[in-house]
Amino acid sequence: QAQLVESGGGLVQPGGSLRLSCAASGFTLQFVAIGWFRQAPGKEREGVACISSYGGITNYIDSVKGRFTISRDNAKNTVFLQMNNLKPEDTAEYYCAARRGPGCQFTAALYNYWGQGTQVTVSS
Repeated sequence: QAQLVESGGGLVQPGGSLRLSCAASGFTLQFVAIGWFRQAPGKEREGVACISSYGGITNYIDSVKGRFTISRDNAKNTVFLQMNNLKPEDTAEYYCAARRGPGCQFTAALYNYWGQGTQVTVSS
C-alpha cells in the first residue's frame, strides 16, 4: 500500500531552519513527482515546492525562492524540504504529496497520494 510519512516539523524562531522529510513506502519516489504543500488556518492549501521524477527538475513559489530547497535521496526513498530563514508567515501544516505524472505541479488535485502532515510554527 502506497504511503507517505512526513516528519521534521516543530517550533522555530524567525530566521531559523527546519528540514522536513517525506518517506515513502509501497512505491519508489524516484519515479513520481513530489510536491510540498502547506495550509495555514483559514487559508487554502498552497504548493510551495515540487520536484519532478527522474531528472529532478525543481520549482518553487516566489515567497520561498532562495530560502527553501527540495531534494530527493533515492537510496532512502525520501524527499526533503530544507527551509532556511523561516518567517512567521511560513507557519502552517506542511504536507508532501506524490503524483504519477512526471511533471512538477502546484495543483493539489493532480496528486494521488498524501501524507498526514507535519506542523511548522515560526514564532519568537
